[in-house]
Amino acid sequence: MAIEQGIWKLGDTPQKLQPTGLADEGLLEEQIMQDVSILNRDWLLIGRQVRTAFDKFIDLLAIDANGNVVIIELKRDKTPRDVVAQAIDYASWVVTLADYQLIEIYQAFAERFDRPHATLDEAFEAKFGIALDSVTLNESHQLVVVATRLDASSERIITYLNAHAQLSINAMFFAAFEDGGNRYLSRAWMIDPDEPSQPTSRKAGKEPWNGEFYASFGDDRPWELARRYGFIAGGGAAWYSKTLSMLSEGDRVWVNIPKTGYVGVGEVIGERCRANKYRFDTEEGSKTLMEIASREEYHQLYRQIGDDEEEAEFLVPVRWLHTVSRKEAFSEVGLFGNQNTVCKPTTPKWSHTVERLKQGWCVSDELT
Repeated sequence: MAIEQGIWKLGDTPQKLQPTGLADEGLLEEQIMQDVSILNRDWLLIGRQVRTAFDKFIDLLAIDANGNVVIIELKRDKTPRDVVAQAIDYASWVVTLADYQLIEIYQAFAERFDRPHATLDEAFEAKFGIALDSVTLNESHQLVVVATRLDASSERIITYLNAHAQLSINAMFFAAFEDGGNRYLSRAWMIDPDEPSQPTSRKAGKEPWNGEFYASFGDDRPWELARRYGFIAGGGAAWYSKTLSMLSEGDRVWVNIPKTGYVGVGEVIGERCRANKYRFDTEEGSKTLMEIASREEYHQLYRQIGDDEEEAEFLVPVRWLHTVSRKEAFSEVGLFGNQNTVCKPTTPKWSHTVERLKQGWCVSDELT
């Protein structure tokens, strides 16, 4: 049955307040703009009247503390079938958005509506107390239909989609009341948002691998040494060192220092090797890292014991195409990051990252 709300003023005899209604959902949208907690205190608005690729406009767009996107569509005068179909249509576009596109949506929103924070990373940290780059944006999304009146047909459609289509969609019903010149707004969720539900609609998020490798260079490792002699490394456990075997001679690898930024791109010139055995050509002749670096400079190298492959430090030699110091690291919200020492990313974020690095470092598409 359709959802109905009422408010009673308590006293000797309960008095039901008179519903006044809202002029239209546009007024409700304005109230939400002033305070998004009217919908949910754990959401951050990032867009209003967001133009899609097919030239339609999403009423409101928000994200939660996990970086999940919330599509908010006001029912206005649309039929139940139309408003739900429209929300699903918008979701088909939202699911394709990369981090940088959401960042651009917020920047346009902040500028147009004079928001207190100019960038999404500032707004996110102010709202949730954590850095934006600590979450994965748009890994999943949900749809919310907002209405001043919700009929039985809408309820049936939403219930069916949640139960049988594994689509995370909910409805929020608002009603306005008046008492002695004061106006009140009440709300009710059709489905309790705190109740376990079907899995949130997840972004496919995969595309063909572009042939470019990602490498994570540990923050506690000597980047300037690796930069000078040409290598990337990992070790301390097999989980950290074995992925280096993914690299073969001729591969191109982009190197990121977690929480610092991208510091180099190079062409692999050899296979994975124990770091204490590989010999580098120096002005003083062929030398190992243990002959070059002190224990203080590269302490991971000296923890190797005998033939223990699990604990050993390994490296892959590279010919650098471009490197920068830690202080000059390329870092911006929306770039790909991963805890694996080496990986073959297949997310749209990786293609975006490589293109941004090529532009910033003037690196060509072809290896030389």
